[in-house]
Amino acid sequence: MPSIALSDDMLSAGPKDKKEKKKKMKSLALAETLGSELEKKSKESKLKKRKALEIEADEDRSETSSELGEPVNSKLKSVVEVEKEKKKKKKKKAKVEDDEEEEEEEEEEVEEDPNAISRFRVSAPLKAMLNEKGIESLFPIQAMTFDTILDGSDLVGRARTGQGKTLAFVLPILESLTNGPTKSSRKTGYGRPPSVLVLLPTRELANQVEKKKKKNVILPYVYADFEVYGGALALTSCCLYGGAAYHAQEIKLKRGVDIVVGTPGRVKDHLERGNIDFSSLKFRVLDEADEMLRMGFVEDVELILGKVEDVSKVQTLLFSATLPDWVKDISSRFLKPNKKTVDLVGNEKMKASKNVTHIVLPCSSSARSQLIPDIIRCYSSGGRTIIFTEKKESASELAGLLPGARALHGDIQQAQREVTLKGFRSGKFMTLVATNVAARGLDINDVQLIIQCEPPRDVEAYIHRSGRTGRAGNTGIAVMLYDPTRANFNISKIERESGVKFEHISAPQPLEVAKAAGVEAAETINQISDSVIPAFKSAAEELLNTSSLSAVELLAKALAKAAGYSEIKSRSLLSSMENHVTVLLEVGRPIYTPSFAYSVLRRFLPEEKVELVKGMALTTDGRGAVFDVPADELDTFLAGQENAANVSLEVLKALPSLQEKDRRFGSGGGDRGGFRGRGGKFSFGRGGRDGGFSDRRNDRFSDRSGRGRGGRGRGGKRW
Repeated sequence: MPSIALSDDMLSAGPKDKKEKKKKMKSLALAETLGSELEKKSKESKLKKRKALEIEADEDRSETSSELGEPVNSKLKSVVEVEKEKKKKKKKKAKVEDDEEEEEEEEEEVEEDPNAISRFRVSAPLKAMLNEKGIESLFPIQAMTFDTILDGSDLVGRARTGQGKTLAFVLPILESLTNGPTKSSRKTGYGRPPSVLVLLPTRELANQVEKKKKKNVILPYVYADFEVYGGALALTSCCLYGGAAYHAQEIKLKRGVDIVVGTPGRVKDHLERGNIDFSSLKFRVLDEADEMLRMGFVEDVELILGKVEDVSKVQTLLFSATLPDWVKDISSRFLKPNKKTVDLVGNEKMKASKNVTHIVLPCSSSARSQLIPDIIRCYSSGGRTIIFTEKKESASELAGLLPGARALHGDIQQAQREVTLKGFRSGKFMTLVATNVAARGLDINDVQLIIQCEPPRDVEAYIHRSGRTGRAGNTGIAVMLYDPTRANFNISKIERESGVKFEHISAPQPLEVAKAAGVEAAETINQISDSVIPAFKSAAEELLNTSSLSAVELLAKALAKAAGYSEIKSRSLLSSMENHVTVLLEVGRPIYTPSFAYSVLRRFLPEEKVELVKGMALTTDGRGAVFDVPADELDTFLAGQENAANVSLEVLKALPSLQEKDRRFGSGGGDRGGFRGRGGKFSFGRGGRDGGFSDRRNDRFSDRSGRGRGGRGRGGKRW
């Protein structure tokens, strides 16, 4: 369009004109400054001549040497001062010029933003709406695809989760329909067929893209909303998804809409009933195409795409975080041969968001409900939290245990799911417990923390779950829990295939959490009105006078009560279980199997105490074994070690690096080597048939200096 070309020329010529104008202004200012300085200098020279004449007259009248020297010194002094003033002026002048150059450079830097909205063919109403949302420039995927889409090319777009793929197609499509190539051929009026079809994998995502946001919610750089941005251009949209009233959708389609956003299943239903006409379709978009494959929409998607009769008149756009074979096949079959590709991921391993801190934390399934509230308190920073579970039942159960949480999964009625999402977005509650139904595409403002209750089955699931935070340039935290008593090969697999580097930490300890809760309670108390003081002052004075505790100690107890604490429990570093303590066992030599460690414990503890041990794990260096014991039994374990030579039990304050569980090894023992003893004494033998206990695996990995069949208890190394 001529107007667009003109705006581009203006953009390209603008900076040069500005520079030339600035140079002219600077030269004029400099000329004025020099002129004023010349006038000043001429005045000063005239003044100096007059002074010189007066000095000569005084010299004629004076006869002393002191009187002769004084005028000369004063004259020299005035010359020096003039020279100093000149130098100062030069310095000021140079400083002014430097400041002007710096300002010019800063202005040039501002002007050089390649992704500024002003550099793109965005109409005034849409630009105003973007500015209202706080959007002044586009993300890379948006900037790289805008002109390509607006100019009419088919496109495959790929970017990491949370980088604004949806806004990348919404903006150019809206501009094309109202100011671009498809404006003249777009149908208008009552009963008009749609010009745009957008297919999405889940009804939550479809509803999100279509549904109008409240004006008081600030959503910069997030998934665009067709009704909000399209509404600014007088375009209407319709959302089609299962679980919503079918008749209302049908009526809206018959009245006529410009944009249809929906899930494959419901769009297919309307097609088969003749409610949708693709004869005037200008755009068809597949968003989150790889997820549609995973959810089994292959046949529905292919059927819908195949309903377009004249593909030469339709522009097809495909956006996805990953490109599996089916997505590549779709692009080759349904997109034009001259399609464009924009790939911001390429062959890089790292597909998860770079703005997310990835943490793994040991936690047994029974300790989740105790641990998760503390993780939220420590890591959510007051923002929203989404918790992912593998099963629907687990989501409902966990949501019932966490204060103020709500569940979101497939067994919940669609109307209730919409109410839940609306409440979560608006901040009525801050914790959402969901299954994979919410893992893809949903963009909810200010999600600070993601918690995955166990490692997911595949790497892509982890990427998309963790991608619900750290979106649009913000930072976030993704915590993944794992059961230390099980093999957790998926953790290494996720690191290896996604490029994510996990930070291994222990569970937040109750004392640390209590301190944080105390700070929050203190802030709450400061917010209480002073008007309540008279009602409670006498009780406070009586408590202070009758208690043996100081005022600070009593206030500390009051803060504990306000924070909901009556006691501070211990917590395992290994499994995160409350009222358990993690202990390190060392025996002065390598420990190769858990059964060997159990054998050592049985030498100085009764069997019923050994059975209390939970989560036995070996240290990476092979020198120790780590396990949990009940807090009230700790003294028994520590006292028992005194009866065993070279046995050390230590309460851990930080969890050491541990070996991964190996399914090949189980519990059990043997009759070769290991520990054996007589009369309560410990010795390491090279094999024996009469030892009290032994460990075949530990002997297999120990030093082989004593190989042989059945050494008869010759003692070896005495402990």
